[in-house]
Amino acid sequence: MGRLGLRALMAGVGLSLLVGYGLAAWLVYSLLVWFWESRPPLWTTVVIVGVTTLVVGYLSYQYGTSQLLASVDAADLPRERAPELYRRADRLAAEMRIETPRLLVADMAVPNALALGSPADGAVVLDRSLFRLLSPSELEGILAHECAHLESRDSLVQTLAYSGLRTVVGIVTVLLSPALLFLTGLARGVAWIRGRPTRWAEGTVGQFRLLIGNGVVVLLFVLTLVIRAHSRRRELAADDRAASVTGDPLALARALAKIDRVRDPNWSLLSPLYTRGDEDGTLGRVLSTHPAVDERIERLRGRARGTEPRRIR
Repeated sequence: MGRLGLRALMAGVGLSLLVGYGLAAWLVYSLLVWFWESRPPLWTTVVIVGVTTLVVGYLSYQYGTSQLLASVDAADLPRERAPELYRRADRLAAEMRIETPRLLVADMAVPNALALGSPADGAVVLDRSLFRLLSPSELEGILAHECAHLESRDSLVQTLAYSGLRTVVGIVTVLLSPALLFLTGLARGVAWIRGRPTRWAEGTVGQFRLLIGNGVVVLLFVLTLVIRAHSRRRELAADDRAASVTGDPLALARALAKIDRVRDPNWSLLSPLYTRGDEDGTLGRVLSTHPAVDERIERLRGRARGTEPRRIR
């Protein structure tokens, strides 16, 4: 095939891309217009989307909870095996006005504890190593911290927040999909016609299409930062609540210090639940679900000295 024939073939491919992407963009746009014209009243639509998001988030939370417990092979801790721990758990539950949480033990990758559920039917999972690593008062501090999460329904709120995040980003992506399809087809089609198919993103149209796509990514990133910042705030609030209920902030501080010394920072399935928050770099810190352990310890020591902890940012 000569050069002219190759250029004709590439032009044909380019025209095919223009037509194909154009038809896809028109079809999606028509579906969106049809949906908009046949939609219920605006506020009804908002309520339907909101309720659906909450229901999906709640079901995801329930399924994720059971899957998480199965993944760490968690087993119930009988009351007769740990009467002192249950006595402390009963006291904490009465102080926080929640039901005594179901206590489970598991073999996690590292010393860890996590709270799942609500004030009425919560569960606290403790890694077996905590029982030999921590003193009774230190273990009570960790338990109080997790009970504070149950008291505030933090795990459920976080799951619903991520469900809302997916909904917002999904809606924005669907609304922009006709423009994204059309611009992608236009950029790729013109690039093929010009004989430079691999450089479609370098033109004005390609750059504009990438700008829109990157805008969606930025939206996702910003909303993720907001959720992660809220998570760090709740960790500090749980520390404060635990210190207030136990009356021994130094016990929790010692527990955090011991756990941090033996923790493996490598990523695993349970990494989002770890107490670590001292990842390297600014980006690692702002994306962390937990504040830096040193910051948490210093705040607790400040409470023990009688100084007011810094306002949670």
